[in-house]
Amino acid sequence: MQCDTCTYNEYDEEDEEYYCSVDMDEDDYYRFISGAHKECPFYKNDDEYAVVRHQI
Repeated sequence: MQCDTCTYNEYDEEDEEYYCSVDMDEDDYYRFISGAHKECPFYKNDDEYAVVRHQI
């Protein structure tokens, strides 16, 4: 997984750790931790310039 570059990877100053902020239901969470996905289905690249570089 590429959590470091994901939009949903948010830093909690109180705990001083990063957490995934995706709003998953119980079924999604079970599929995610059970290994049914090889890659995170919620991953969203936080690179706002990716579209621009693709167009050049």
